[in-house]
Amino acid sequence: MTEQGVRWTVDQVLALAPDSASRTAGSRLGAAGSWSGAGRCGEGTVWGLCEGGGSGPYRTVVDVADPSGPAYRCSCPSRKVPCKHALGLLLLRAGAEEAVPRARAPEWVREWISGRRATERRRTGDAAHPAPGPADPEAARRRAERRAERVTAGALELEQRLADLLRGGLAAAGESGYGLWEETAARMVDAQAQGLAGRVRELGALAGTGPGGPVRLLEECALLHLLGQGWLRRERLPEGLAATVRSRVGLPASADGPPVRDHWLVLAQYDTGDSRLTTRRVWLYGTDSGRTALLLSYGAAGRAPDVALPVGTALDAELSAYPGAGQPRAALGEQFAPPAPTAVRPPGTTTARALVRYGEALRDDPWLESVPVTLERVVPVPDGDGWQVADADQDTALPLAPAARPRPGLWRLVAVSGGAPVRVFGECGHQGFTPLAVWPEGPGEVVPLC
Repeated sequence: MTEQGVRWTVDQVLALAPDSASRTAGSRLGAAGSWSGAGRCGEGTVWGLCEGGGSGPYRTVVDVADPSGPAYRCSCPSRKVPCKHALGLLLLRAGAEEAVPRARAPEWVREWISGRRATERRRTGDAAHPAPGPADPEAARRRAERRAERVTAGALELEQRLADLLRGGLAAAGESGYGLWEETAARMVDAQAQGLAGRVRELGALAGTGPGGPVRLLEECALLHLLGQGWLRRERLPEGLAATVRSRVGLPASADGPPVRDHWLVLAQYDTGDSRLTTRRVWLYGTDSGRTALLLSYGAAGRAPDVALPVGTALDAELSAYPGAGQPRAALGEQFAPPAPTAVRPPGTTTARALVRYGEALRDDPWLESVPVTLERVVPVPDGDGWQVADADQDTALPLAPAARPRPGLWRLVAVSGGAPVRVFGECGHQGFTPLAVWPEGPGEVVPLC
């Protein structure tokens, strides 16, 4: 790969931002006037000095050719990864060619790169010689059995609480306040069933939300009851469905599928979070396997997860699947080259076929919120108070999910389309379609929508 091959686009750089504030601040620093001593070398190392609030300029260096993913170093006090200076430096590189000339790296850059490479060699060596397994497999089995017993006790308690809720009437559930739901969720955490705890908190958010609240509450109660019964009867289930139940309840699992090497297109990346945790979702598509996979990574509240793959790039790497029937989640294994920009697009389907795909997926995982799909030749059009994506060649359409309507990504989708058909990747579920990335009908790069 040539050095030019890792010159990312503006959209790809902004997709790395940990939040909207960093995206805005980084954009302001993407001009040449903010930097001095900027340079580049190798296949993807960029550095520069940026004036800040300290006694001297901040030293910033980015290595996008690191095999383990983009790496950043900045002398600024920010705890965000990447910080606004790293984003600004990459945006400067994405602009005019002469803004970041080829040069010999200064000593502080060479020291950092050497340290990164040494760490990578040690990591590779450790992977080639893994640590021995548990010293006492019998003790590990007993711990697993004790945890299963606690989860079972929690599931039985939850079944009783759901029965009491139904006897009292769902319409009055909102009068109890959120404290009741939080206390029930805390009981599920004590039972080491974090998956059940999360779904109980979702029930609390639905209670008392308006005229449609009791209906949605009943639906979610039914799914929670189904999950509890699935756990209590897990030994009678097919192994794939039993693995899905264990995952939904919250039991940890390791990726145990055989490694699949492919050129994985990075379709979308976005973060969700609460006061405790930030979750990053990265959707990938294998050009040879035809498989769509999901990478999940986590960061403590206020900190971005470590995994960052720019949308519109391709990654030569191995993925291993997690257990569970029809589960898209995978773990990123060995990477054979850094992510590089690509013009390859995933194949698309119709809106009707997307709904069929979601229905088929529910047979393997009844608790599934959505499935990843790429829609081909669709047009975003208004639909009353909302929006929908309509097939250009058929009389079918998908409504956009309510959560997608107020996002800036909707207007980017409309702008890229301009009334013409486009190819859109997103998530299709019971609430509608959430667009995450769009390609114009003719030549053109992918535009992230999240």
